[in-house]
Amino acid sequence: MIRVMIVDDHPVVRAGLRAVLGSVPDITVVAEAGTAAEAVDTATGTLLDVVLMDLRLHGADPTADGVYATQSIRALADPPNVLILTTYQSDVDIVRAVDAGAVGYLLKDAAPDVLTAAIRSAAAGETVLGPAIAARLLSRVTSPDTALTGRELEIVEQLAAGGTNREIARRLVISEATVKSHLVHIFDKLGVNSRTKVIAAARDRGLID
Repeated sequence: MIRVMIVDDHPVVRAGLRAVLGSVPDITVVAEAGTAAEAVDTATGTLLDVVLMDLRLHGADPTADGVYATQSIRALADPPNVLILTTYQSDVDIVRAVDAGAVGYLLKDAAPDVLTAAIRSAAAGETVLGPAIAARLLSRVTSPDTALTGRELEIVEQLAAGGTNREIARRLVISEATVKSHLVHIFDKLGVNSRTKVIAAARDRGLID
Protein backbone atom coordinates (compact mmCIF):
# COMPACT_ATOMS: atom_id res chain seq x y z
CA MET A 1 0.00 0.00 0.00
CA ILE A 2 1.34 3.44 -0.98
CA ARG A 3 0.97 5.90 1.90
CA VAL A 4 0.31 9.47 0.72
CA MET A 5 0.18 12.89 2.36
CA ILE A 6 -1.65 15.70 0.55
CA VAL A 7 -0.24 19.21 1.03
CA ASP A 8 -2.42 22.06 -0.23
CA ASP A 9 -3.66 25.24 1.40
CA HIS A 10 -7.17 24.82 -0.03
CA PRO A 11 -9.34 22.39 1.98
CA VAL A 12 -11.61 21.81 -1.02
CA VAL A 13 -8.64 20.69 -3.12
CA ARG A 14 -7.49 18.32 -0.37
CA ALA A 15 -10.99 16.89 -0.10
CA GLY A 16 -11.17 16.43 -3.87
CA LEU A 17 -7.85 14.60 -3.97
CA ARG A 18 -8.92 12.39 -1.06
CA ALA A 19 -12.08 11.48 -2.98
CA VAL A 20 -10.13 10.66 -6.15
CA LEU A 21 -7.54 8.55 -4.35
CA GLY A 22 -10.04 6.93 -2.01
CA SER A 23 -11.19 4.54 -4.73
CA VAL A 24 -7.66 3.41 -5.66
CA PRO A 25 -6.95 0.05 -3.98
CA ASP A 26 -3.17 0.37 -3.64
CA ILE A 27 -3.06 4.01 -2.48
CA THR A 28 -4.17 5.38 0.89
CA VAL A 29 -4.15 8.98 2.10
CA VAL A 30 -2.80 8.87 5.64
CA ALA A 31 -2.24 12.60 6.27
CA GLU A 32 -2.80 16.08 4.94
CA ALA A 33 -1.42 19.55 5.61
CA GLY A 34 -2.31 23.12 4.70
CA THR A 35 1.01 24.86 5.36
CA ALA A 36 4.69 24.15 4.81
CA ALA A 37 5.37 23.96 8.57
CA GLU A 38 2.50 21.54 9.10
CA ALA A 39 3.72 19.40 6.19
CA VAL A 40 7.24 19.14 7.58
CA ASP A 41 6.01 18.39 11.12
CA THR A 42 3.64 15.70 9.86
CA ALA A 43 6.25 14.11 7.59
CA THR A 44 8.66 13.97 10.51
CA GLY A 45 6.36 11.76 12.56
CA THR A 46 4.40 9.83 9.91
CA LEU A 47 5.38 6.87 7.76
CA LEU A 48 4.92 8.09 4.18
CA ASP A 49 5.83 6.95 0.69
CA VAL A 50 4.75 9.98 -1.35
CA VAL A 51 3.92 13.59 -0.59
CA LEU A 52 1.63 15.41 -3.05
CA MET A 53 2.92 18.96 -2.74
CA ASP A 54 1.37 22.22 -3.94
CA LEU A 55 3.90 24.97 -4.66
CA ARG A 56 2.11 28.07 -3.41
CA LEU A 57 1.22 27.64 0.25
CA HIS A 58 -0.15 30.71 1.97
CA GLY A 59 0.88 31.05 5.59
CA ALA A 60 2.46 33.32 8.17
CA ASP A 61 5.89 32.95 6.56
CA PRO A 62 5.79 33.90 2.85
CA THR A 63 9.12 32.14 2.22
CA ALA A 64 7.77 28.82 3.52
CA ASP A 65 6.26 27.60 0.26
CA GLY A 66 6.08 24.19 -1.35
CA VAL A 67 9.72 24.36 -2.40
CA TYR A 68 10.80 25.03 1.19
CA ALA A 69 8.60 22.18 2.41
CA THR A 70 9.99 19.84 -0.25
CA GLN A 71 13.58 20.65 0.64
CA SER A 72 12.90 20.23 4.36
CA ILE A 73 11.08 16.92 3.92
CA ARG A 74 13.79 15.54 1.65
CA ALA A 75 16.35 16.42 4.33
CA LEU A 76 14.71 14.04 6.83
CA ALA A 77 16.48 10.83 7.82
CA ASP A 78 14.22 8.53 5.79
CA PRO A 79 12.26 10.90 3.56
CA PRO A 80 9.28 10.12 1.35
CA ASN A 81 9.43 11.09 -2.31
CA VAL A 82 7.77 14.38 -3.20
CA LEU A 83 5.53 14.82 -6.23
CA ILE A 84 4.63 18.42 -7.05
CA LEU A 85 0.96 18.91 -7.97
CA THR A 86 0.28 22.51 -8.87
CA THR A 87 -1.23 24.95 -11.36
CA TYR A 88 2.10 26.74 -11.94
CA GLN A 89 4.39 25.72 -14.77
CA SER A 90 6.97 28.47 -15.24
CA ASP A 91 10.61 27.47 -15.63
CA VAL A 92 11.36 29.17 -12.31
CA ASP A 93 8.87 26.95 -10.48
CA ILE A 94 10.02 23.76 -12.20
CA VAL A 95 13.74 24.34 -11.62
CA ARG A 96 13.27 25.35 -7.98
CA ALA A 97 11.14 22.26 -7.27
CA VAL A 98 13.58 19.86 -8.94
CA ASP A 99 16.53 21.49 -7.19
CA ALA A 100 14.69 21.05 -3.87
CA GLY A 101 14.49 17.30 -4.43
CA ALA A 102 11.08 16.66 -5.98
CA VAL A 103 10.96 13.49 -8.09
CA GLY A 104 8.11 14.74 -10.23
CA TYR A 105 6.05 17.70 -11.38
CA LEU A 106 2.42 17.40 -12.41
CA LEU A 107 -0.26 19.97 -13.16
CA LYS A 108 -3.61 19.91 -11.37
CA ASP A 109 -5.51 19.46 -14.62
CA ALA A 110 -4.06 15.94 -14.94
CA ALA A 111 -6.61 13.15 -15.35
CA PRO A 112 -7.18 10.89 -12.29
CA ASP A 113 -5.51 7.91 -13.97
CA VAL A 114 -2.46 10.04 -14.80
CA LEU A 115 -2.29 11.19 -11.19
CA THR A 116 -2.51 7.67 -9.75
CA ALA A 117 0.13 6.40 -12.20
CA ALA A 118 2.37 9.32 -11.22
CA ILE A 119 1.98 8.48 -7.52
CA ARG A 120 2.98 4.88 -8.17
CA SER A 121 6.03 6.01 -10.16
CA ALA A 122 6.99 8.54 -7.48
CA ALA A 123 6.71 5.85 -4.79
CA ALA A 124 9.19 3.78 -6.81
CA GLY A 125 11.56 6.75 -6.99
CA GLU A 126 11.03 7.27 -10.70
CA THR A 127 11.00 10.72 -12.31
CA VAL A 128 7.48 11.87 -13.16
CA LEU A 129 6.80 14.80 -15.50
CA GLY A 130 3.54 15.96 -17.01
CA PRO A 131 3.62 16.38 -20.83
CA ALA A 132 3.75 20.19 -20.70
CA ILE A 133 6.54 20.09 -18.11
CA ALA A 134 8.55 17.54 -20.09
CA ALA A 135 8.29 19.76 -23.18
CA ARG A 136 9.61 22.74 -21.22
CA LEU A 137 12.57 20.81 -19.83
CA LEU A 138 13.32 19.35 -23.25
CA SER A 139 13.52 22.83 -24.74
CA ARG A 140 16.04 23.77 -22.04
CA VAL A 141 18.16 20.70 -22.74
CA THR A 142 18.15 21.15 -26.52
CA SER A 143 19.30 24.77 -26.30
CA PRO A 144 21.87 24.78 -23.45
CA ASP A 145 23.58 27.96 -24.65
CA THR A 146 20.43 30.04 -24.13
CA ALA A 147 18.84 28.16 -21.23
CA LEU A 148 18.83 30.17 -18.01
CA THR A 149 20.23 28.57 -14.87
CA GLY A 150 18.15 28.21 -11.73
CA ARG A 151 19.80 31.27 -10.17
CA GLU A 152 19.29 33.32 -13.34
CA LEU A 153 15.61 32.36 -13.36
CA GLU A 154 15.31 33.50 -9.75
CA ILE A 155 16.82 36.86 -10.68
CA VAL A 156 14.44 37.25 -13.62
CA GLU A 157 11.53 36.52 -11.29
CA GLN A 158 12.81 39.17 -8.86
CA LEU A 159 13.13 41.65 -11.73
CA ALA A 160 9.54 40.99 -12.71
CA ALA A 161 8.53 41.74 -9.12
CA GLY A 162 10.20 45.16 -9.43
CA GLY A 163 13.32 44.43 -7.41
CA THR A 164 16.40 46.63 -7.68
CA ASN A 165 19.88 45.08 -7.77
CA ARG A 166 20.28 45.83 -4.07
CA GLU A 167 16.91 44.31 -3.17
CA ILE A 168 17.59 41.21 -5.28
CA ALA A 169 20.99 40.76 -3.66
CA ARG A 170 19.43 40.98 -0.19
CA ARG A 171 16.58 38.56 -0.97
CA LEU A 172 18.85 35.97 -2.59
CA VAL A 173 21.68 36.50 -0.08
CA ILE A 174 24.28 37.32 -2.73
CA SER A 175 26.32 40.43 -3.51
CA GLU A 176 25.20 43.21 -5.85
CA ALA A 177 28.25 42.44 -8.00
CA THR A 178 27.00 38.87 -8.39
CA VAL A 179 23.56 40.13 -9.37
CA LYS A 180 25.13 42.37 -12.03
CA SER A 181 27.21 39.47 -13.32
CA HIS A 182 24.13 37.28 -13.64
CA LEU A 183 22.28 40.09 -15.43
CA VAL A 184 25.03 40.28 -18.05
CA HIS A 185 24.58 36.57 -18.80
CA ILE A 186 20.78 36.91 -18.78
CA PHE A 187 20.90 39.82 -21.25
CA ASP A 188 23.18 37.79 -23.52
CA LYS A 189 21.10 34.60 -23.41
CA LEU A 190 17.81 36.40 -24.02
CA GLY A 191 19.29 38.73 -26.66
CA VAL A 192 18.13 41.91 -24.93
CA ASN A 193 19.74 45.08 -23.60
CA SER A 194 17.50 46.29 -20.78
CA ARG A 195 15.76 45.03 -17.65
CA THR A 196 12.35 45.79 -19.16
CA LYS A 197 13.15 43.68 -22.21
CA VAL A 198 14.35 40.86 -19.97
CA ILE A 199 10.91 40.68 -18.36
CA ALA A 200 9.12 40.87 -21.73
CA ALA A 201 11.33 38.15 -23.26
CA ALA A 202 10.97 35.92 -20.21
CA ARG A 203 7.18 36.18 -20.36
CA ASP A 204 7.15 35.49 -24.10
CA ARG A 205 9.16 32.31 -23.48
CA GLY A 206 6.98 31.24 -20.56
CA LEU A 207 9.88 31.48 -18.12
CA ILE A 208 7.77 33.47 -15.65
CA ASP A 209 4.03 33.79 -15.06
